[in-house]
Amino acid sequence: MRFVRAVVLSEFGPPQNLAVAEVPDPVPGPGQVLVDVHFASITFVETQVRAGRAPNPAMLPSLPAILGNGVGGVVASVGAQADPALAGRQVITTTGGSGGYAERVAADAAGLIEVPAGLALADAVALLADGRTAVALVRGADLRPGQTVLVEAAAGGVGSLLVQLARGAGARVLAAAGGERKAAVARDLGADVAVDYSAPGWAAEIAAAGPVDVVFDGVGGETGAAALGLVREGGRFCGFGMASGSFAAIDAAETARRGITVVRGGPLGPEQQRDLTLAALAEATAGRLRPVIGQTFPLERAADAHAAIAARATVGKTLLRTRAAPPAGVP
Repeated sequence: MRFVRAVVLSEFGPPQNLAVAEVPDPVPGPGQVLVDVHFASITFVETQVRAGRAPNPAMLPSLPAILGNGVGGVVASVGAQADPALAGRQVITTTGGSGGYAERVAADAAGLIEVPAGLALADAVALLADGRTAVALVRGADLRPGQTVLVEAAAGGVGSLLVQLARGAGARVLAAAGGERKAAVARDLGADVAVDYSAPGWAAEIAAAGPVDVVFDGVGGETGAAALGLVREGGRFCGFGMASGSFAAIDAAETARRGITVVRGGPLGPEQQRDLTLAALAEATAGRLRPVIGQTFPLERAADAHAAIAARATVGKTLLRTRAAPPAGVP
């Protein structure tokens, strides 16, 4: 039996509970392929799952488990009923919710997305989930040129993309990020105004910058509630994250009185997810969207990666690297 390295979680708890171990080499089933993983995405939700505090208890896996959903690499082999021509292709894909923190994964051939020529594999992985989320949010908010947008967690994986997409849509962008270092990242990405939401008076700074048409709330909690209070009458409030640990409390009667539309993203089907991801990749290939990959950790330092995210010490996207990546666009 062949073995590969993977990051195994044997007990819910602190980041140190993530440890590299050798596990059986996955075997692609009918309609599946085997992918040599070069980069695996790490999400904030995965840090909650690792701690045993997932937003939905149903998300907690049986242990031991290999976390990780989004990966990018090269198709090593194909199973029965999968196209043999896929072998050697550079792709990104999801794993069905687990198994991504590993050197190899089995994935459904139908879910593969080939990396566009000229786009770095790491960038494509960074756009796999965050890109589709950002594109869906911008579309759902119905942004129009000249409107003013507030992006919270503006230096995060999704937030950094929202800043760019909102600018591309002709909006004026106000950004709120945790700390001056992260606020500077938002400015570099094109935000007209960027403030530190951990500092007292940040909401007043945003209010002074003008009425807000749309809020993209990636923090939730008290910060999200304060942002909701900044939305003008008839505006839109779009929640996409809970970096604070909880979603923003929304008073339905109050938002109705002010004519504010609360945009909630529903579950996306496979085709919708694919279309949104392809749209993000197309923007990146055209040079209009740049994922911010703030830090990349080798597989054996997955615990450090989780610790950095939990400590709010990361900027943009965090990736695990399992092996050297091929050149951009080259299988």
